[in-house]
Amino acid sequence: MEKKHQLEKHQLEKKHQPDGHVEAPDGGWGWVVVFVLFMVSALVFGLIRSLGVFFVEFVQYFEESAQAVSWITSIGVAMQQLLSPIGTAACNAYGARPVVMTGGLLSGLGLILASRATTLKHLYLSMGLISGSGWALVFTPTIASVMQYFSTRRSLAMGLGFTGVGLSSFAFSPLFQYLVQVYGWRGALLILGGLSLNIVASGALIRPLRPSKVAEKSKNESCMSFLSHTCEYFELSLLLHRGFLTYSLAVTCFNAGYFIPYVHLVAHSRLVGFSEFQAAFVISSTGVTDIVGRVVSGWVSDLPCVRSLHLLTIWTALVALFLLLLPLCSMQGNYGGLLAVSLAYGFSAGAMTPLVFSVVPEIVGMERMVGALGLLQFIESVGGLLGAPLSGWLRDITGSYIWSFVLASGFLLAGTIITMLLPNFCSCTNPPPLCPKESNNELTEDELLKQVLSLDPTENIQNTDRIPETLPSHDHLTDLGLEVEDTTLTADWTEDGDTC
Repeated sequence: MEKKHQLEKHQLEKKHQPDGHVEAPDGGWGWVVVFVLFMVSALVFGLIRSLGVFFVEFVQYFEESAQAVSWITSIGVAMQQLLSPIGTAACNAYGARPVVMTGGLLSGLGLILASRATTLKHLYLSMGLISGSGWALVFTPTIASVMQYFSTRRSLAMGLGFTGVGLSSFAFSPLFQYLVQVYGWRGALLILGGLSLNIVASGALIRPLRPSKVAEKSKNESCMSFLSHTCEYFELSLLLHRGFLTYSLAVTCFNAGYFIPYVHLVAHSRLVGFSEFQAAFVISSTGVTDIVGRVVSGWVSDLPCVRSLHLLTIWTALVALFLLLLPLCSMQGNYGGLLAVSLAYGFSAGAMTPLVFSVVPEIVGMERMVGALGLLQFIESVGGLLGAPLSGWLRDITGSYIWSFVLASGFLLAGTIITMLLPNFCSCTNPPPLCPKESNNELTEDELLKQVLSLDPTENIQNTDRIPETLPSHDHLTDLGLEVEDTTLTADWTEDGDTC
C-alpha cells in the first residue's frame, strides 16, 4: 500500500508539471550532488558550529567583551543569509556550478586573510564579510540542486547531505582545539582556509538538470525590461505570498536561537569548571547524535502518512526544551548531565535542519523553490545577526550564560508557534500539488509585478489579454465552493473544468 501510494503521488505530481519541466531522476548523479551537499554543509555550517573553540582565544588575545567577539560569527552567518538571494539569482541565471565554485574561493580567502588579523575589525571583515559572502554563494544553490534531483526521496537526500554538519562538528571541535594549541589561532585559521578551498572542487561536480535562464532568454529574447528580469530571477512575487511570509518569520526565530549554543556552549562549559578538551568534547558529542537525527528525520518525513511540517514543529519544540535544560544540568560540575542533554539536543537540532528546507516546496511549489530559498535566507538573516550578540550581552550583564540559553529557547518556541499559523497546518495530508504556471496565486503575483516593472506597454497589454484565457471566472470558482484567497496550494482548472 505504501509503494502504491507513493507511485500515485509521483504520477499526480508528474501530470501537473508545467511545460519544459525536467523530471527529477530521484537517484543517479543526484547522489553525487548529495555528496556535494555533504561537503558544503561540513565546510560551512560544520565549521561555523565549531568556531566556539576560537571564541575564548579571541576574547583573551584582543581583550574584548564576549558581545564584541560574538559579532564575528553573527556577521558571517548574517552575510551567508543576507546575500543568499544574490546566490540564488545567479544560480537561476547562470547555473549552480560556477556560483558554488566562486563561493568556495571566497570562503577560503576570508579565513586565510583572518589569520593575519591584528584587530577585531579585521576579523569582522575577513571571517564575517568575505567568508560569509562566499558561504552565501555556496549553501543555498547546493540545496536547490539536491531538491531538483529528488522528489519522492527528497527529505532523505537532504538528511544524508546534511550529515556533513554532524560529522564535521564531531571532528572539527577537538581538531581545532589541537590546531590552536600546536600552531596558535593564526595557524589554525590558515589551515581552515586551505580546507575550505575544497568547496571549489566539490562545486565542479554539480550538473544542471535544465539550462540556465540566461541561456533560455538568449534563444528567445523578449522586450521585458531589466527590472522585470530581476523580478523573475529573485522571485520577488513571493513577497506577496502569505504562507511564505509566515514561514519566513518562523524560520527567523529559529535562526536567532539555533546558533547560540554553538557560540557559547564551549565557553559556558569552561566557565562552570570543565577542562578545555571536556568543553570541546561536548560540542563533538552533539555531532554524533546530530548525524543520527538528520537521517532518521529524513527517512520518517518521506513516509506517506507523515507531514514534514508537523514533524518540524515537534523537533523545534524539543530543541527549545533541551536548550532550557542545558545550563541546569551543568550546574555543580555535573558533566554527565551536561553531556546527556547535549546528546538529546544534538539529535533534535539535527532532525529539524533538513526539514526547514524540505518544507519550502510544499509552501511555494517546485518552480519557485530556488528563489524562495534565497529570500528565506535573506529574511532570516535578521535572526542570525542579532541572536548571538544579544546572548553575549546577557552574559556580560549577568556574568553567566544561563540567560543566553533561556533566550535561545524562547526564540525556538516562538518560531514553533508561528509555524502552526501556516495555512492548512491542521490538515493531516499535504495540500494538492501546485501548477505554477496556471495557478491563480502565481498569476496575480507575477503578472502584477511584471506589469509594474516592464518598460514595454505592448507586452503589458498582451499579458492582460492572456489572463482571462488562463483563469476561470470568479463565479465559476464560487459555484464550486473553492477558496481562492489565503490558500497556499490551490486547485488549478483547465478549460474543460477539470481539476489538476
